[in-house]
Amino acid sequence: MANTKSAIKRIRRISRQTLVNKSRKSRFKNAIKKMNSIIESKKKKEALDFLPKLNSELMKVAKTGIIKRQNASRNISRITKKINAL
Repeated sequence: MANTKSAIKRIRRISRQTLVNKSRKSRFKNAIKKMNSIIESKKKKEALDFLPKLNSELMKVAKTGIIKRQNASRNISRITKKINAL
């Protein structure tokens, strides 16, 4: 357990930030799952409409440091390839 006043404050701040990070991470994971389900159902137009939203979501998550930028770019690249293959 934390002994100093500043350590106690840090614990409170970390717990709040953990909740924020978890919600952001789940939003990005849900967006990827939604896109994969659209691709599996072979709906190219719907996938192309959802692509900018997914791109935005991934870049927001990458900007805040929840995932790395290269990870977000890689995901976008792979999904774009899948859409073009439809």
